[in-house]
Amino acid sequence: MSQEPKKQSAETSFRDAYDRLRRGEPQVVPRGTPVSQNNVAREAGVDPSALKKSRFPSLIAELQLYVAKHTKDAPASARQTMLSHRKRNRSLRDRIDESSIQRDNLASLLNCANAKIVELANKVAELEAKLPPSNMTKLFDRTGK
Repeated sequence: MSQEPKKQSAETSFRDAYDRLRRGEPQVVPRGTPVSQNNVAREAGVDPSALKKSRFPSLIAELQLYVAKHTKDAPASARQTMLSHRKRNRSLRDRIDESSIQRDNLASLLNCANAKIVELANKVAELEAKLPPSNMTKLFDRTGK
């Protein structure tokens, strides 16, 4: 009589897969795959929907506790890093665009003020030309000399 290999229970299979992922020695999924409920199921060689909380409550609770403790320690993935760089660059571009708009508005205000100064200086010169001659002598001219 030939001996057939013992068929292990689904929970044992999931626990073994969970242990392999925690140790960083997966057999099915690529190395470096983070521990998650779906990845444990994939490592066990089954569809992720097979690992249900209603069937394996203690294992799921263990998994969730492990994931909650270790997600803060895990380095950001390449995709997350790229997305954070994009977000930072976008906010920098937005700040540059906003600064350009402010610069243009201020330049416009400055040009308007300069035009008003020229207009008023011309008006003063025109009004001074209309003044009757005075019998007073100036001690100083307008430049303060």
